[in-house]
Parts: sequence; C-alpha cells; structure tokens
Amino acid sequence: MKLGALSLFFASGISIAYGKVYNSLSDLPNRQYDFIVVGGGTAGPVVASRLTENARFTVLLVEAGPDNEGVLAIQVPGLQNEIDYSKYDWGYNSIPQAAAGNRTIQMARGHVLGGSSSINGMVYTRGSADDYDQWAKLTGDSGWSWKSVFPYSKKNERWTPPPGGRNITGLYDPKVHGYEGNTRVSLRQTPAEPFDVKLFQTTKDLPEFPFSLDPNSGHALGLSWNQNAIGNGERSSAATAYLTTAVRARKNLDIVLNTQATRVLQTGSSRNTEIRTVELAPRSGGTTRKTFTASKEVILSAGAINSPQILMLSGIGDRKQLSALGIKTIVDLPSVGKDMPDHSVNFVSFFAANGTPAPPLDRAAALAEWTANRTGPLTEDFRMNTLWARIPDNATIWQNHTDPSSGKNAPHLELYFANTGDTAGAVIILVTPKSRGSVSLASTNPFDRPVIDLGYLTHPFDLEAIREGARILRRFFSGPAWADYIVGPTSPEPSSPEFDAAVKSTISTTFHYVGTTAMSKKGAKTGVVDPDLKVKGVKGLRVVDAGVIPFIPTAHTMAPTYIIAERAADLIKSAW
Repeated sequence: MKLGALSLFFASGISIAYGKVYNSLSDLPNRQYDFIVVGGGTAGPVVASRLTENARFTVLLVEAGPDNEGVLAIQVPGLQNEIDYSKYDWGYNSIPQAAAGNRTIQMARGHVLGGSSSINGMVYTRGSADDYDQWAKLTGDSGWSWKSVFPYSKKNERWTPPPGGRNITGLYDPKVHGYEGNTRVSLRQTPAEPFDVKLFQTTKDLPEFPFSLDPNSGHALGLSWNQNAIGNGERSSAATAYLTTAVRARKNLDIVLNTQATRVLQTGSSRNTEIRTVELAPRSGGTTRKTFTASKEVILSAGAINSPQILMLSGIGDRKQLSALGIKTIVDLPSVGKDMPDHSVNFVSFFAANGTPAPPLDRAAALAEWTANRTGPLTEDFRMNTLWARIPDNATIWQNHTDPSSGKNAPHLELYFANTGDTAGAVIILVTPKSRGSVSLASTNPFDRPVIDLGYLTHPFDLEAIREGARILRRFFSGPAWADYIVGPTSPEPSSPEFDAAVKSTISTTFHYVGTTAMSKKGAKTGVVDPDLKVKGVKGLRVVDAGVIPFIPTAHTMAPTYIIAERAADLIKSAW
C-alpha cells in the first residue's frame, strides 16, 4: 500500500519526509530517527505505535519478514492451517533433544509484520496475578506487579462481542476487560456443544474442578471458556491492532520490511558503551549493509530467539562463548541466551462412545459466508475449552520436588480439551517447567540459524508433572457426566514405562519461549536487562519482547508480551 511522503517539521525548522512502508532496505532513505525499533512482531508494533502518538518522536520500525496485509490465511482465523510457513515463519528447529528421543522439534516463529501474533493460535491469556507479583519480586520493581500491570492489560484490550450474536452473559467477567484498547478479544461464535455441556457439568459434579468465570481475572484456576485475539471474525494481531492504516500514515513513522538487523553497534568511539546504531541487511542475505543511528534509543523487539542472537553477534553476551567464535566482547553478560523455559505439550486421549464426529468443513461455503458478513465456522480456529489445574498438595511429586509455581493461585498445568467424536481427551501443557533451554550462536554469520536447545525433560520434575496431568484427566473424565460417553483411556497408565516412552516420543512445543534476555534487579550479576528494560552495562539500548520475562507466566505468552510492550512504551516516553 503506497502511503506517500508526508512532512514532519521539527523545532529546528528542518523538513523531512516520513510516513511510509518500504518493502526493502534499498528503498529506505538515509534518515535520522529518534528511535529505531528492531522487530515488527508482537511487541515492536506496540512500541512504535505508542511512541509515534507523540508527534515530536520519529521512529523507524524494522521487520525481517513481509507485510501481513492481503494474506487471507493470516486474516481468517479458521484458515490458520493454510498459512504458508515457508514464507511467514523463520523455519527454526531445536537441536536433538537428548531426553526426548533425540528428536528435533519444529519451532514456529512469525516472519511477517505482527510476528507470531500473525500466525499463532490466537489464545489470549494474561496468566496468574501471582506470576506478575513474582516478576516484581525478582526485579525489585513494584511496577511489574499484577496491581501495576493490570491497567496495561486493559489498555491493550478491546473486548468485542463474538460474531453472530451469541449470548455470552455469564461466560466471562466484564469487570476484568478493557473496551477501548487495540487488540480485539472475544469468545467464539459457536454456542455450547454437547461436549462443552459435559465439560461444564463436571465442574458441578466434582469439587476438584471448579468453574472459572474468566481466565483473565488473575485467578484462573478451574474450567473456563477460551478467549481469543479475534474481533469481528478476523485475527487481531499486533499488526492489525497497532499498525492500522492511520498509524502507518503517521508523519513520524517509517516501516521497512524484508530487512534484517544483523548487529547493534557502538555509537562513536569503540570505547563507548553507548549503543544507538543498528546494522541492517536485506533479508535475502548477501554482503550489503546499511547503518542507522537513533538519536535517543534502539529498542530490540526481535523476540526471545532473535534478540539474544543480535546481542551476541554484537559482542554482548557470555565472554567465553563469544571469544570461541572470535567475537570481541563489548559487555560480558553471561545470561544472554540462557535459562530459557518453554511450555511443553503432550496429548492424552480416551475412547468415546455415542460421539458424533464433526461434519467435514465445506470450505467454499464457509469462506463465502465469512467474506459476506464475517460469520460462520471460519471465525474460529479451535473450539476447545481449558482447565487450569494445580497438582494436588497431597500428590507424591511433592515428596521429591519443591513447588515451581509463583503462588497458590497459579496453575501447574493447562489442560486443553479436544473432541473428535470417537476420541476425547486433552492436551497437557506444563506451564511451570523446571527444565531450561538456551539460544546460542552457530557462527558469526547473522543469516545462520541460531542453535536452539529446548532442554525438554532435563529436570525430572517435568515428566512427573506431566504424569500428574494425566492423572488429573482420568479423575476429570470419571465424573458422572461422562458415564455414557467415555469408554476408557487409550493412552497408557501414567505410572507405566509406556506412558513415559509416549511422552518422550511425542513431546512438543507451544512456542512460549521466554527468559533469554531476562530482567533482574539493578546491579544484579545475573540477568540481561534492568527493570526498565535497559541492557545492563550500556546506554541507549533496551529489549522489549518476551525474552525479558524473568519467570515464565502460566499463560500463552502473547498477552503478557503486550503488557510488557505497553509499559515499556510508557517507560521510554517518560525518559524523554
């Protein structure tokens, strides 16, 4: 979309043309910007959009991938499985996982404006209030507490009724939502189906499994209706929510696509620890490089994988690892790329009787309905509901392990129910893992993929917790609501060697990697950024993405990342 050149007049009287989306680095003029935001994923568009609300600030937003606009499979929630991952995904894989059958695991990362918010499952969950209070404790900054960040979660959100006029009274808590924000959030269009009725009847039959009115209240324990970043039948991504046509046309914002940041550089003398310069290259590769220097700050929002990669390529990281690759160390920060948790996922299933498989989707008819009025089956991706569960206090797992959760209001497990007609079950997502992975460099070539170790099942707690998840599911499906439906389990008994073997052969990722550029207290010898998200030991450089999360939230990480980006924008504004 051609937006044309507009003029921004500074107090100095100099007129410079801004306000355009450039499709390549070669098209981008040499200009001076106040802020350069590296990464147009989930966090970057928030920061760029909020900063350019101030007409005095000029911003360049750099995205390695192409534009999101005009891509039907990204726009339509029900066409997610048609997204061209060869174009809109970075194509990363983990290294072989020694504790998981020596398998490599595919790791989806959005390679498009909007980043992973443009290709993910759109689940919108904030996490437990205890999680954020733990962030505040770990950083020494009460501004990261639940009470402090809750207004930012509302600032991000624009609660939207589901399409089709479904009555959602009693299915969510209106008090905990925002109604004037950017990201549209809603419940699904489809009313309760027979499987849903049995799920929620179980919350009445079995006291262990309460009904949770709203998973975004900060107290999510129990079974709740899923909320998704979908509005008016369309995916609501960081790109659609924060880079609208009006925002893209702002006089003080430039966006360059298909452009990769290769390094951040010292500004001025090589002895200077001020880093406000970014080296850019065409995403297609080659030796072409251009540098741009921000007059105020560079903000890395390249994500939990790419932000640490850029830092290490720039000489900011573990001195020993950098020296081994011949990279001169600018700042010795051993925590860069380390201690990376992720939410792993497994599936446990049961034979179902009297179930009715869903009829095959008539894609042409469904797309015609969606095109005509944004209703119908394509307004949804999954129709599953979620049980947020804690492992019981009397479980034997606690004889050998301490509780890794942030508090008694935080779940250990997310159990995501699924029903195919002849099979019922749930995905077991471990949201409080003790295993940790890492991101490191394969070489000094910025176009080489980083070395990603998910570290799955390297801590014994994780496998034991997954077993507990399977036991919870057996108790859940033993309720009277399932007497005429569940015949028996198809998955092995949780205490059996066969169960462990099944977990190791099927464990995969939810793509919720965090912590690779983690926040810590000012002056701490561990961590990568201070609580204000400034990189330790340098000036002019911040990180704003999921990598800064110091304690993995019991949530899908999109909404927490929005919260971080909203607060970061205010921190940056207040500094200038």
